[in-house]
Amino acid sequence: MLVVHIHVHVKPECVEAFKQATLANARASLKEPGVARFEVAQQQDDPTRFVFVEVYREAAAAAAHKESAHYPVWRDAVAPMMAGPRQSVKFNNVFPGDQEW
Repeated sequence: MLVVHIHVHVKPECVEAFKQATLANARASLKEPGVARFEVAQQQDDPTRFVFVEVYREAAAAAAHKESAHYPVWRDAVAPMMAGPRQSVKFNNVFPGDQEW
């Protein structure tokens, strides 16, 4: 499994519009066969900051996500709402999982 954390900083005046666009993207993402989890969290002490936790069954599913019909719609809609570029960090799943130590 591939786990991706994406950090997003949104312009203050765009927070609600960003959330609405992101909810539509997240709901559609959960319907993709390669997506095991797709979560979006908003920072408590700074509501302009979000973290996406995306868990893909394999690395190819992450690439397929970017080729989905809904991803480019979301990407283009939220681009002007960003206060800075998105940052992503990729992780290998340790637990739970089927890997032996």
